[in-house]
Amino acid sequence: MKTTFLAALGLGAALGVADAAAADTVTLQLKWVTQAQFAGYYVAKDKGFYEEAGLDVTIKAGGPDIAPPQVIAGGGADVIVDWMPSALASREKGVPLVNIAQPFKRSGMMLTCLKETGITKPEDFKGKTLGVWFYGNEYPFLSWMAHLGIPTDGSAGGVTVLKQGFNVDPLIQKQAACISTMTYNEYWQVIDAGIPADQLVVFKYEDQGVATLEDGLYVLEDKLKDPAFVAKMAKFVKASMKGWDYARANPEEAAKIVLDNDETGAQTEKHQVRMMGEINKLTEGSDGTLDTAAADKTVETLLGGGSDPVITKPPVGAWSAAVTDAAKAL
Repeated sequence: MKTTFLAALGLGAALGVADAAAADTVTLQLKWVTQAQFAGYYVAKDKGFYEEAGLDVTIKAGGPDIAPPQVIAGGGADVIVDWMPSALASREKGVPLVNIAQPFKRSGMMLTCLKETGITKPEDFKGKTLGVWFYGNEYPFLSWMAHLGIPTDGSAGGVTVLKQGFNVDPLIQKQAACISTMTYNEYWQVIDAGIPADQLVVFKYEDQGVATLEDGLYVLEDKLKDPAFVAKMAKFVKASMKGWDYARANPEEAAKIVLDNDETGAQTEKHQVRMMGEINKLTEGSDGTLDTAAADKTVETLLGGGSDPVITKPPVGAWSAAVTDAAKAL
């Protein structure tokens, strides 16, 4: 009996090894630190959606010193989360990124201004100091200013750009009239810092007609020549979107899962639950399929950068439906 049990145990262990070996490994590089912005991926992993799909997924948190395009170009990830302006700029510079899915349908980017500065409309930016993120996040802002015909070099009639850190201090300390914020993150940090909403003026990029696609999934172009890779990414995208669906239906549980994965311990439950609610507004209605009209609009916006466009020519082959088409067939 003992021998039979041990034999069965050995067989089970062997099968377990075989199952683990059979799982396709996927490494995902996030654009930023662990937070509800990426809840769909953490939920998919925590709830076993990736495992059910036969995937062994590693999620790598990002940060201020991590550029996802550089990570994937160096072989450190199979797929990355990036904004389309950053991805297209990287592609033009030689990193052949291709959008394979677009979980975020809408942009959450804004400029948030102190009402006391007298700013009521974009034309009032002239002569003011504006906080702007860099490391690829400046492209939507530069395109918007180009559309407005407002120089960003601090010259007369232009604006002075303050290289903004990843916090809201420039607005709190009144070093800038406006700062870059996301609907789901920094805007609420301003509120929590004691400046109520009625003392703020907000300009959403969506409302200004200069929104660009954020938080898409990108891979290297040559990988898509491999049918096995396309099949693996199809399973990954389908399981990830299942994670996003679950996060929308269960925002508080999703926020808790994010917190459980935050190794820094820097996030708070209040902030993550609120962020989850705002993120769900941006992913609602997406099955991962890229809206090519929105992609074309993003390209149009980026090309309209005047003398300093984000990209210099329309990209060719910068997105593919191969993965999402395969995902729908699963």
